[in-house]
Amino acid sequence: ALERLIEKGLVTYIKSNNRQHFKAVHPSRLRAILKERENLVEDIIPALEAKYNLLQQQGETLFFKGREGLKAVFEDMVKTKSEILVLGASPNAYTILKYYFFKFDAERKQKKISSKLIFTEKARGIKELRRIPLATIRYLPNSFDNPMAINIYDNSVAIILWSENPFAILIKDKAIAGSYKKHFELMWGIAKK
Repeated sequence: ALERLIEKGLVTYIKSNNRQHFKAVHPSRLRAILKERENLVEDIIPALEAKYNLLQQQGETLFFKGREGLKAVFEDMVKTKSEILVLGASPNAYTILKYYFFKFDAERKQKKISSKLIFTEKARGIKELRRIPLATIRYLPNSFDNPMAINIYDNSVAIILWSENPFAILIKDKAIAGSYKKHFELMWGIAKK
């Protein structure tokens, strides 16, 4: 341990009468060591950020399970501050994430994030859907009904299965998100007000 402290410049020694006498250096040396390490980290951060951004541009696929996993996906939607398009919106979402959507919608409203939602006709009579802030809703025939929804926002697509054990696949890729946005616009044109 003393050898390592000597290497770091925290301890010195004097040899006298074939004996080594060790002595601690001034405590300010600890600050100097920290400063050196901080400078090393600062030097490599630009290279690490470049690699990170390159990976982000290449896209990634993430998997989320359970209610807490789904909340993480919706928090990502709010973080991007871009319009949210939902194809196959499911009324089950309000049952599965009972009180969460009040918080989500309030945050979305505060950040002025609009959304376009496509439900099936069977959801038309649900009062809560009319109260969704900054949302435009359209409806498709009931033959399109299924427990899966596709949420498109920014450069991301979240494929969500609204079941008792919900899960989501989040794809962060500009080209894929662009393709899904075109598909959504086609369905939006078919859907009825």
